Amino acid sequence: MPPASPQDPPPEASYAQGFADRYDDWFAPARGTDATVAFLLSLAKEVPPGPLLELGIGTGRIALAVAAHGLTVHGIDSSPQMVAQLRAKPGGHDLPVDIGDFAAPPTEQEPGRYAVVYIANGTFAELTTQAEQLACFQHAAQRLLPGGLFVLDAHLPEALATVSGGTMPVNAPGPDFVLRTRSIHPVRQHYVSDYVILDDGRLRHVRVTFRYASPGELDLMAAAAGLRLRLRTGGWSGTTFKDSSRYHVSVYELPVQGG
Repeated sequence: MPPASPQDPPPEASYAQGFADRYDDWFAPARGTDATVAFLLSLAKEVPPGPLLELGIGTGRIALAVAAHGLTVHGIDSSPQMVAQLRAKPGGHDLPVDIGDFAAPPTEQEPGRYAVVYIANGTFAELTTQAEQLACFQHAAQRLLPGGLFVLDAHLPEALATVSGGTMPVNAPGPDFVLRTRSIHPVRQHYVSDYVILDDGRLRHVRVTFRYASPGELDLMAAAAGLRLRLRTGGWSGTTFKDSSRYHVSVYELPVQGG
């Protein structure tokens, strides 16, 4: 096999390690921070009082905006580089953040503590096995207060299939030119996003692997963790979930004992 050419750059370090300082520009803008924050704020009014926890808090794009409305937000993330970006933002030093695996069991201080546990921007799918995803559900449930909510977003597999193999530009601010190619791998229920970035005259390549799951599979994982579906929408804007939806936000509830 010939060596990679400048036109075919090999994948570099994960975005969380090598591109934390550009994450908000390259990977995050399409998700609509304002809608996500408004959705979470509305849920926070419907649950018992308690802090919120963001799994995979990253650069704090969402958590800092939620905290600006007077709510207490904690976070977990595996990347010190991403958390460093959070700390550099206004209010970033005020958020308690643990460095670690967001799907891991809660610490002694965490069980039954949080009113809302949420994971956004497709981060749940970065758990690339069913076992890891089920563990995330189980450990999120363990962190919740009775009546609390676990919230995640995800692509619909049917919608992913329609864009398999497609390449499209990413609308990133600044001078960088970013292309994303997505491929689907049904055997493992994976989809892979390859980003090629023209960064100051240099081609850079980032590959991110995700595991997709149908809403029905997610609901089974939730039930196995003692959660039940409370709400499913067609996105963070709260649109109706329907046959034409390409994306969904699912809200699971930890039932109150006897409820």
